[in-house]
Amino acid sequence: MEVLEKMTVVFLALTVLFSNSLSSMASAFQFKAVYCTISNNCDCAFHPDLQGLEWELYRNVYGQHLAQEAVSERLAEFINDASPEKPLVLSFHGSSGTGKTMVSWLLGRYLYGSAMTSPHVHHFIPTLHFPYPHRVPQYKKELKAWVEGNLTACARSVFVFDEMDKMPPGLIDVLVPFLGSSHVVYQTNYRKAIYVFISTAGEEQINRLALEARRAGRDREEIRLEELEDAIAQAVFNKSCNGFYHSEIIQEKLVDCFVPFLPLTRRHVERCVRRELCLRGQCHRRDIIEAITGAMTFSPERERLFSHSGCKTVPAKVNYYL
Repeated sequence: MEVLEKMTVVFLALTVLFSNSLSSMASAFQFKAVYCTISNNCDCAFHPDLQGLEWELYRNVYGQHLAQEAVSERLAEFINDASPEKPLVLSFHGSSGTGKTMVSWLLGRYLYGSAMTSPHVHHFIPTLHFPYPHRVPQYKKELKAWVEGNLTACARSVFVFDEMDKMPPGLIDVLVPFLGSSHVVYQTNYRKAIYVFISTAGEEQINRLALEARRAGRDREEIRLEELEDAIAQAVFNKSCNGFYHSEIIQEKLVDCFVPFLPLTRRHVERCVRRELCLRGQCHRRDIIEAITGAMTFSPERERLFSHSGCKTVPAKVNYYL
């Protein structure tokens, strides 16, 4: 027991020592792999609250019945499977401000209690973590080591890749071996991990279908996932300014679900504004709701059906009007 306690202290010290960069953190996780093997004490603190997540999606993610249903159902099926065939890979698509990042944040919150502080929920932003296209070979090595190290520490790790539109093409394919059905290292089941990709690619196809449905008199909730998945997959595969451009991940069909986020109407934006006002104790300010929605840009120009920026700018606008 005394030896184990000493190893714990050594491991923590090494983790701090090597925490200054992506590549050095991979080295720290190699020490953790040894520690976990000896101590058999690497609990991920994985406590999924699927009912809470489903309720939160329906309560605070506006106008996104496709995302609500797809995320809730896929996640429940995956987590309830004691031995999944492969990791869960979800790809969120749609215009800015439609709720993609919020849903990814809720995933972390209802799987680990926090999307921001949990050591098992990992966020990658290309402009921050992979800013230089000429360094793709180096980024590949670092990303592979980082993912492998974290999966060794916790098989239930969640990896979120935001702004895939700005990801250097070719980089993300280093994950291909991790996304299939056979990758097992250090006796860790990599098939229990969750990967989420976020992108605006495919927004043209999504917005076009939403507009056609509206003009045809179809109810928004009548739009089905099957109407959009193939179109989104083709769009992201063929869009050159996109991390999935000609990607093996798309070619090998490793994405379990392409989740569309529909453009938001004025009614949805009003709900966003009211939520922000209520957070500030100002639920009654109907004048501010009308002022903010009235100043926002909607398209098409003649019909003014869908918000250009969704709910993205709402918090800043509420602060301005208050």
